[in-house]
Amino acid sequence: MGQDRGKYDFYIGLALAISSSIFIGGSFILKKKGLLRLARKGSMRAGQGGHAYLKEWLWWAGLLSMGAGEGANFAAYAFAPATLVTPLGALSVLVSAVLSSYFLTERLNLHGKLGCLLSILGSTTMVIHAPQEEEIDSLEDMAKKLVDPGFVVFATAVIIIALIFIFVVGPRHGQTNILVYITICSVIGSLSVSCVKGLGITIKEAISGKPVLRNPLAWLLLLSLIACVSTQINYLNKALDIFNTSLVTPIYYVFFTTSVLSCSAILFKEWEHMGTDDIIGTLSGFVTIIVGIFLLHAFKDVSISLATLAVSIRKDEKNGPVLNSMAANNHSSYELLHTEDFDDRESGLPFDSVSRRNGTMTVS
Repeated sequence: MGQDRGKYDFYIGLALAISSSIFIGGSFILKKKGLLRLARKGSMRAGQGGHAYLKEWLWWAGLLSMGAGEGANFAAYAFAPATLVTPLGALSVLVSAVLSSYFLTERLNLHGKLGCLLSILGSTTMVIHAPQEEEIDSLEDMAKKLVDPGFVVFATAVIIIALIFIFVVGPRHGQTNILVYITICSVIGSLSVSCVKGLGITIKEAISGKPVLRNPLAWLLLLSLIACVSTQINYLNKALDIFNTSLVTPIYYVFFTTSVLSCSAILFKEWEHMGTDDIIGTLSGFVTIIVGIFLLHAFKDVSISLATLAVSIRKDEKNGPVLNSMAANNHSSYELLHTEDFDDRESGLPFDSVSRRNGTMTVS
């Protein structure tokens, strides 16, 4: 029965994670459409500190879509380990990239499509080799994990990095460097996932009839989650308003996934029970995702598609015989020149006194 329940939990978590990616990927498009509409009206943009988007219904539709996605994601973490749920966020990259090419006229070239495919393949590989987390059945177990020295050091480092980026780096480089606001969202996101996992356990205990509302940890996790999510929404809005959606989404995925996997490995000790093949598979899948994200980012301005690639191949095939004939003529000219040099030396002329400039021969 326990094994059957574990399988049901796995598939429930998988379905929730996939639906979450669809809602979140669509939310980027809706929110970007709302921000663009505000820019055309001349309102102060979110990247400049404005909050006019709160009056735009498209932005609210995007927020509701993201809320639905985060809700499904929240539930997925309650049923499945973080290393299964988080990598499936690559599907939101695919959804966002495809929808942005249709609704935001942000062209997705051949490299971008290959990048999306690699992201999906890498996520699938990570799911296959996903490590098993330690069982946490109660808030008491979660409390012991949260006061572990390794996690305390990690959480402290995350908070310090976030504060430095918010108050020092952000005001100076946030408008020009895409990584500033995304880094803030990602490192804070690693803590929000831990809070979600703990609240999922809280909900399970509440359903079973345990008095979890009297436990201060449940309220601490809830307040921490609200603070983390609010910070993520604020700085993600700024990144979306300033930079291209097809860049923000994949880069955010890579940074966020890295942060969550690091946090899960420290908090839930997921890597301790993995075999060598699973470790290699997990790392290979993640590297594959990074390569896919690189293709989406590095070649975004290259206008190439299957049609232009076919035309280029046909041009090369047409130019091939011409180039071969030119090479043959050059080879014949070289042979003729070499023969003339040999005849000159046979006729008694010093070889050094024979020179050719621009195809003519002179004797000095």
